[in-house]
Amino acid sequence: MAKLFGTNGIRGIFGKDFTLEFIHDITLCIAQYFKNGPILVGYDGRNTSPLIAKIICSTLNYAGLDCKNAGLVPTPCLEFATKKLGYAGGIMITASHNPPLYNGIKPIADDGVEISREDEINIEEIYFSKKWINKSSKFGTIQKENSAINVYLNGIKSQVDSSKIIQKKFKVVLDLGNGAQTVTAPKLCEELGCQVFLINEKINGTFPGRGSEPTPENLSELSDMVTKTKSDFGIAFDGDGDRSLFCDNHGTILTGDKSALLLSKYILEKNPKSTIVTCLNSGSTIEKIADLSNATVIRTKVGSVEVSRKMVPINAIIGFEENGGFMYGKHNQVRDGGMTLALVLDLLTRTGKSLSKMIELLPPSFTTKTKISCSKEVAQKIITKLKEENPNSDTTDGIKTTFNPQTWIMVRPSGTEPIIRVYAEASSKETLEKLITEHIQKIKSMLDR
Repeated sequence: MAKLFGTNGIRGIFGKDFTLEFIHDITLCIAQYFKNGPILVGYDGRNTSPLIAKIICSTLNYAGLDCKNAGLVPTPCLEFATKKLGYAGGIMITASHNPPLYNGIKPIADDGVEISREDEINIEEIYFSKKWINKSSKFGTIQKENSAINVYLNGIKSQVDSSKIIQKKFKVVLDLGNGAQTVTAPKLCEELGCQVFLINEKINGTFPGRGSEPTPENLSELSDMVTKTKSDFGIAFDGDGDRSLFCDNHGTILTGDKSALLLSKYILEKNPKSTIVTCLNSGSTIEKIADLSNATVIRTKVGSVEVSRKMVPINAIIGFEENGGFMYGKHNQVRDGGMTLALVLDLLTRTGKSLSKMIELLPPSFTTKTKISCSKEVAQKIITKLKEENPNSDTTDGIKTTFNPQTWIMVRPSGTEPIIRVYAEASSKETLEKLITEHIQKIKSMLDR
């Protein structure tokens, strides 16, 4: 059976494989899955998102479900409001970090977390069997939901020592990436007493600033602004605001892995013997951090759905991906750039140390990742060849070849774009550079065959 859902929701190029007809039909399938309303709908800052929201809301109404439109909000805001305000489910319209031509749909369960892989399959079965709702005995209604942002921000602030953070008067640089956190992150910082400096602060669906995905390579403006303003740190968000990368007080950009280690260590000090859920492509240093607090690490396939849905039944308070997607279970078991920002403020307040000093206290770790453009079909052929060459490797998700506990390479096809992703970790920068270079050359030679 063809697959509609990728790593995170359904995505496609608007007007090509993500057409108005498809959006209508898949919404009928989602309505059939939810069965009852009300459903909370929200969207990111992409140019096509308001149009798609109208189609989705109208289609839900046609299927007999009431819905409310929260408007332009970050994904974690929509997720938290779905749970906190008692909705039967949510639909977030976003393509996250994908290029501007893309858009997508992400269904949210009533617990505020993305629906499970099993539920995705259920929706796909409805779609391919064409057993969606064709008519209803009554039409649903649509209204505006104006409280989502305030509910979200109040939820974040309740998880940290807001009064002490306010006293510190931190200086923070926000690279909003022309994305959805523009409507929440500056307000959060101001309510926490921060002096704020903004970069790429205007919503723009073409992401003209530095693109929709923050990477260590495109955050030089953030780094420069932090050092120029002598700020305590900087943070950059992706297009829909659920992921974030940090810049320390010296202007050094931190990988998602590094900031996750820092926050995990901080949270575990207050909550020993907890459980951490992370993906196969995260670095091995998290096991060392966990050992300090008698905590347990559980590994999943790549994808926030995999991590979140593993966290929920065991009530895990820490989850993360290496791409800057950090999950604080006490707030909501989803990636949340705003919550992560508040946790760093709380960390600096309680320790009294700078971010760079806190990073120095972590065990050394060296990780990297890159990507190569290729079709899904070609990517699968490459994975197959690598499996033949390395039969003892972990093939749970793509292929991960481990040379020793701290040296490994992982290759997997992206679930959101026509690319193949390569991740690596090593015990030193030199070993890491050699490892990744050799494998990139090998993969490119396979592409030429």
